[in-house]
Amino acid sequence: MFQIISDASCDFSAEEIEKSDVKVIPFYVSFDQQNYMREGIEITKEAYFERLTTEKTLFPKTSQPTPQDYVDAATPYLEEGKDIFILTISSKLSGSHASTVIAKDMLSEDYPDRKIELMDSRNVSVGHGLILREIVKMRDAGFTLEQTVETTKKVISSTHVYFTLSTLEYLKRGGRIGPTTALVGGILGLSPILQVENGEVSQLDNVRGRKRALELIEGAIVDALKDELDNINMSVGHIVCPEDAVAFKASTEAALGTQIPNPITDIGVTVGSHAGPGAIAFAYCKKYDKVD
Repeated sequence: MFQIISDASCDFSAEEIEKSDVKVIPFYVSFDQQNYMREGIEITKEAYFERLTTEKTLFPKTSQPTPQDYVDAATPYLEEGKDIFILTISSKLSGSHASTVIAKDMLSEDYPDRKIELMDSRNVSVGHGLILREIVKMRDAGFTLEQTVETTKKVISSTHVYFTLSTLEYLKRGGRIGPTTALVGGILGLSPILQVENGEVSQLDNVRGRKRALELIEGAIVDALKDELDNINMSVGHIVCPEDAVAFKASTEAALGTQIPNPITDIGVTVGSHAGPGAIAFAYCKKYDKVD
């Protein structure tokens, strides 16, 4: 059996981390670009978003795990004689995957007989988490490391994420859009509909009102999945709007005529710094035993 390691972009809860036997490596966050704290260790998601929403002049910065973080995490398992499978956030969104490449080179010198497989999820948060859940299922079903790698590639190719934001303010703070665009969007009450595609975030539409954005996402989900419900896994995530997430999940379940099996994900700082409180996300992928 191999050990699964993931960066914290998966947004697993502490309970799911323990239940899944996955080693999760935190990202770093700083409010002053000098002192960095590890998400979930030195600062909680709740404390982070509290500061983000109350201190309007903050420009937080996130940083990926270092190569040494991955070396430190993997070493005990390698010493036990285990092989390693590492899944990371999209390499187009973070340098976390690059850190694993350096770490693998470092580790391979000391453990030449062990296998270390690296996988770019081409995704983030709820999408990353879904892929990780399928990897856990493969490991628990007795898949070899090689079988898991090949099947995971197919799962990743089947993964789709849609999300919407409640405000453009945090994209503006992070320099992702200009202040004029944010101002006009706020005046018009625009809600962007976005997706994760080929490892990058792209915009599908820009509509008036959050309710309309969620309705369009739900419609797209039903159109895409109505004939695939037995073959796919699904998840809903949110940033500091649990009531909205519960309502969206219930509405989508009713529209699909089936249950979304995973707990609602509390999205963390890797997405939250740019998306901001109020974001709602939906992800789906093919189950590992249903991929072609």
